[in-house]
Amino acid sequence: MLPRVAPYLQAAPLTVTLLLFLLVPILTIVAVSFWDYDSVRIYPDFVLTNYTELLTSPVTWKTYLNTLKYAALTWAITLGIGFTVAYFLAFHVRSTTWQMVLFLVCTIPFWTSNIIRMISWIPFLGRNGLLNSGLISAGIIDQPLEFLLFSDFSVVLAFVHLYALFMVVPIFNSMMRIDRALIEAARDGGASAAQTLWNVILPLTKPGIAIGSIFVVTLVMGDFITVRLMSGGQSASIGLMIANEISLLQYPAAAANAVVLLAVVLIMVVAMLRVVDIRKEL
Repeated sequence: MLPRVAPYLQAAPLTVTLLLFLLVPILTIVAVSFWDYDSVRIYPDFVLTNYTELLTSPVTWKTYLNTLKYAALTWAITLGIGFTVAYFLAFHVRSTTWQMVLFLVCTIPFWTSNIIRMISWIPFLGRNGLLNSGLISAGIIDQPLEFLLFSDFSVVLAFVHLYALFMVVPIFNSMMRIDRALIEAARDGGASAAQTLWNVILPLTKPGIAIGSIFVVTLVMGDFITVRLMSGGQSASIGLMIANEISLLQYPAAAANAVVLLAVVLIMVVAMLRVVDIRKEL
């Protein structure tokens, strides 16, 4: 009896944890998204008003497109940085000790909070900040560059700063698993460095790229504080829209927005998993 029940007993703690802290909150949000509300109260009901107003509003579509733009730009830049850094650590740093030291250096920004790291860009990118002052002193520009701060540029820059490591780690892990004999065989076969990179290293790194892409995209799609601080209130995202609705006590509308956002993110994740089989990495 016990041997047959033992596997279920081992899985029970994780199952209970997922039910209490994942499934129940999601089901609660879905239920609240169908409730009605006014300026002072929430009415338990079943109405489609929240979804109708959300999906028929041009502001919603514009905000989603803006959020997707941030996600796409951040993904492309972090992918380039992550692949380059991981390739350097995995194939150009021979010493395991130095690999670990340099890898730990990449984690130093995570020793402080996200907000502090974002705020640190403001005195650097501001109209009278260090960058503009330096460029003017060097005679490169005559007037301060206005686009550096409180713009889409500063938002994407902050996203890249915050989430680049989430792309570096899985790609580096994938590269470290590559059998070096395959690379030597490609070189012995006359393949150039570019051909080896494209035909050997890149295909074997796809699971790590997929995992890093899932991390970066999901984090950017749900972020709101970065957009609020770095855009100076001039740009919007879905996360920021939900936060504003919560601050106005419009919980059913925020719940409906959260359900739609969850559906969009799940579709994006499923699409990535259909392209790359990340089970090779797990």
